[in-house]
Amino acid sequence: MKIREIENADNVKLAVAVRKVLIEMGVPKVGTAYADVELDAMFEAYQEDRYIYYVVEQASEILGGAGIAPLKNGDPKVCELQKMYFLPQARGKGLGKEMIHRCLDFAKANQFKQCYIETMPNMEAAQKLYLKTGFTYIDHAMGDTGHSSCPIWMIKSL
Repeated sequence: MKIREIENADNVKLAVAVRKVLIEMGVPKVGTAYADVELDAMFEAYQEDRYIYYVVEQASEILGGAGIAPLKNGDPKVCELQKMYFLPQARGKGLGKEMIHRCLDFAKANQFKQCYIETMPNMEAAQKLYLKTGFTYIDHAMGDTGHSSCPIWMIKSL
C-alpha cells in the first residue's frame, strides 16, 4: 500500500470508498461528509493553495484517504483534517498514523497554527488515534463545515 497525492483519475474510486466507509459506520447521509458536494470531485476540490489530499492505493484500488484544507469560514490560521476514511483492508496497518503525520506536516509547512477535526461518536478507533496524535476534545464546532450531524469536535496546536 502506498500513500500519494490525489490524482484526477481517483475521483470515482475515492467517492465510492468514502461512501462505503460512511455506510459501514452508520453515518447519517445528511450533515456529514456523505453529502458534501466535493466528494465526487475531490481532485478538483483540493487544487487550491493550502489544500492537499492524500490517498492510499494498492493494486490500482483506492482504499481511503485524508486531507487538509483551511477551515471554511474560520480563522485562517486553523486548518481542518478532512475526510479521513479507510476501507477495512487498510485498517490496523499504521496508515492512519502515517496519514495524519503527512497531513499535519503539510499544515505546519503552510503556516497553520491549529488543526480541527469533526467525527462521530461511534468512530472510536479514529478518536483514539486522534488523541494519541495530540488532539483534544473541545465543546463546540468551529467554522462552517456543513457537518451538523457530527457531534465530536477536536483540536490540536501545531
